[in-house]
Amino acid sequence: MADRRLQVFYTVAKQLSFTKAADVLYMTQPAVTFQVKQLEEHFNTRLFERSHGKISMTPVGDLVLGYAERILDLTAEMEARVGELTGQVTGPLMIGASTTIAEYLLPRILGEFKERFPQVQARLTVANSETVAAKVSDHSLDVGLIEAPSHNPNLTTLACCEDELVMICSPNHALASRSSVNARDIADQPYVSREHGSGTREVVDDFFKNHGVNPDDLHIEMELGSREAIKGAVEANLGVAIMSASTVTKEIQLGTLVAVPLNPRLTRELTMVYAPEKFRSKLLDAFISFVDNKFQQCNVDVVALKRPLKGRSR
Repeated sequence: MADRRLQVFYTVAKQLSFTKAADVLYMTQPAVTFQVKQLEEHFNTRLFERSHGKISMTPVGDLVLGYAERILDLTAEMEARVGELTGQVTGPLMIGASTTIAEYLLPRILGEFKERFPQVQARLTVANSETVAAKVSDHSLDVGLIEAPSHNPNLTTLACCEDELVMICSPNHALASRSSVNARDIADQPYVSREHGSGTREVVDDFFKNHGVNPDDLHIEMELGSREAIKGAVEANLGVAIMSASTVTKEIQLGTLVAVPLNPRLTRELTMVYAPEKFRSKLLDAFISFVDNKFQQCNVDVVALKRPLKGRSR
């Protein structure tokens, strides 16, 4: 309902990129540029400085951004309030999720939520935990689902469920037959790591530190930002890795990977974050309650994971 030019301008200002704004808005880049140009013509001044492929805000752009944010927030609140008075749960819901949650846990939950509330338009942004938390904090997203508690003081964090991390290795690896492994066992092996900024990387680094191993002393063969790439490298016996048990159930059953519990066990809380000062609509409240309930059912039996399907191990 708010002026489309303001919505587009706001997104470009937050992303500081016409290309990224186009992706977020599901628009073409020329359409985004046109909307911003229309707003600049309306005010008869430039809102962005453009130089060497980069953009920055002008002083007038900064002023307009402050008003745009308030206008868009009030518009969203008005539409939510009207929906509540008419008994509807409807409207857009901007969700952010870290890759583990987005790829392995959220699709089924989102599908069931959409079944219950068909008028909701859910849009999902996938990034590492740090990026998701930052986008929730600046109100680019309504809610985030991440793999570690947020360190952002502007966010409220709700624990959703416990997620166990395990060491994974090739079935041919020397540690594959072990009932458990400790930090020192892993430190002696070639290691495949997640990238910095990943919630998994933060939790795993803390695990090593707490058990006498400096993460900088690990024999890191490679750092990868994709779980599928990490699993592929481990399947090829290029090293071992530590991953969420929920992400390797298929590979364990097929016998292409082995999961070995850590000693002591390494668990983390998957968490939901939102900005407390942002208006919480009936839609957002419904989503938070729904996800909290569904995540309680997502714990993985690590002992069961160690049993591959008959006839498929190798």
